[in-house]
Amino acid sequence: MGVFGVIGGVLGGIAALFVLIVIASALFKSASRSETTTPVAIPTYEPSERATGDPFPTRTRQPTPAESDSPTQQPTQEETEEPETTPTQPPKVTLNTSLKSNTMYRAGSLPRLSCSGGSANIFNHSQLKALILKTGKCMDQAWGPILEKQGIQFSAPNYAIAAKRGRGACGDYPSAGSMVPYYCPRNNTIYASTSAMSRGNGNARGYGQIIQWHGGIISMMAHEYGHHIQNITGLMDSWWRATLDSSGQSGKLALSRRLELQATCFGAMWMRSVAATYPVSTSLRGRLFSFYAQVGDYPGWPRDHGTPANNNRWFRQGWERDKTYQCNTWMAPSSTVS
Repeated sequence: MGVFGVIGGVLGGIAALFVLIVIASALFKSASRSETTTPVAIPTYEPSERATGDPFPTRTRQPTPAESDSPTQQPTQEETEEPETTPTQPPKVTLNTSLKSNTMYRAGSLPRLSCSGGSANIFNHSQLKALILKTGKCMDQAWGPILEKQGIQFSAPNYAIAAKRGRGACGDYPSAGSMVPYYCPRNNTIYASTSAMSRGNGNARGYGQIIQWHGGIISMMAHEYGHHIQNITGLMDSWWRATLDSSGQSGKLALSRRLELQATCFGAMWMRSVAATYPVSTSLRGRLFSFYAQVGDYPGWPRDHGTPANNNRWFRQGWERDKTYQCNTWMAPSSTVS
């Protein structure tokens, strides 16, 4: 019996080990499937890392009096008799304005805000314009505090919303054969035509023909707002200098795609921040993801915004990963920004 007991114990141990191997293998395969079936970009940048080789690294800003430490109480009579001392100057805030290591990547997530979209009709100019201006203020409330906390001076953009068309500081809006709004860094203004966005312009179909829910157009306005964020954080200046230094057209277009896809990621971050109150249900979130799989570079147009697949990828990146450094397209693999 002793021999049989030993043999039984050995066989039992082998069987237990086999079961553990099978379970571990199943878990590994499950984890692998979940990664490969999620078309989301994975930037290599982390906030603690510092990229090298970027030629436009910093700018310095003197904090305003409100940002410096100051006493909250008036001095007592006894305190006023003490010898006066020379107040120390508040430290200067040195900002990194480069593309890869910008200070704004340390800002983290946007706060969850209450911002209802209501039942605005995207085919009604006054209703859509009112919604654009209202949600624009919500974007101010979301982006302003997290940028100021990093020492970045925040200012809100301006808006010019026409029923059909107009001419802005950076050209006509919409441009011929296009329905897209645009951000002009010359005067920090977002220009848009409500009819072009909802019904299209020429051969370009409108966003309202792809997704009739107003969240699609507002997410596009959040993209344009993302360009404003790029402007006030120095990202846009660094992009423009890199573009001027690029000798070939393909290189310039590649830089443009990284800029545009980053703005899409920022826009998705904001849509996520108001999802509970806008609201963006699970079904509407799915419609947004599908919407971004249908916008981007089209055949016959310059390859400056990214493929529809990568627009979908970076919108999901901003939605699902929800931190500013996760929108660092400048350190992402070239295949994710094609």
